[in-house]
Amino acid sequence: MAIRSIVKIDEDKCNGCGKCVTACVEGAIKLINGKAKLVSETYCDGLGACIGHCPQNAITIEKRQCDEFDEQAVKKHLESKKKSSPPKGFVCPGMAAKQFVKKHSAQGNVASQLGHWPIQLGLVSANAPFLKGVDLLLTADCVPFAMGDFHGKLLKDHSVIIACPKLDDVEPYIEKLTQILNLGNLKSLAVVHMEVPCCFGLTRIVQQAIANSGKKLNFEDITISLDGQVKNRETIEG
Repeated sequence: MAIRSIVKIDEDKCNGCGKCVTACVEGAIKLINGKAKLVSETYCDGLGACIGHCPQNAITIEKRQCDEFDEQAVKKHLESKKKSSPPKGFVCPGMAAKQFVKKHSAQGNVASQLGHWPIQLGLVSANAPFLKGVDLLLTADCVPFAMGDFHGKLLKDHSVIIACPKLDDVEPYIEKLTQILNLGNLKSLAVVHMEVPCCFGLTRIVQQAIANSGKKLNFEDITISLDGQVKNRETIEG
């Protein structure tokens, strides 16, 4: 134990946007129950690189007695965050790629516009045929529930993948999306998220993946209000 500088997070101010999580290269901060928390004193170097990324001014530096910063512990921590490979020969049934024949609606039922499976970003293969040369829609998990006409207005004629930038580990998402961009030769990319601050993390995931891929790709950023309306549409240069 020693008296040294370390970050302090005001949970009352934190809105769970997750910007500090991606800004901390040591992996010292994690979103837990929608709030940013310091997961271990030994992972925090006390330099405060995360402070400038917090839009709520919820992070400060304080001096107090705490565990020493441990660079070796950080290396082990970052290694442990990498997903381990599944057992050789194992294939989760939910990851099996399928493409559907679109059906017409009948007797007043609204036909689904979903044309493939799986749809969760963590489960799709970056090399899946439904991600090749398509108009791709990346949407936050909550959007289809808030937006009653999601299928007809946004999903139609698109391949889709879903993700939650607040509750999920975003690093594997960035890596997977980078692979999709490198392999897919997409016609277009649209990102759809809710208007709440934490949901804008989906836009940052895409921006980082585009930067990592080395490609020049503009994408449409669509914000949905809590009552399910399109609140804003803009083109972001990638």
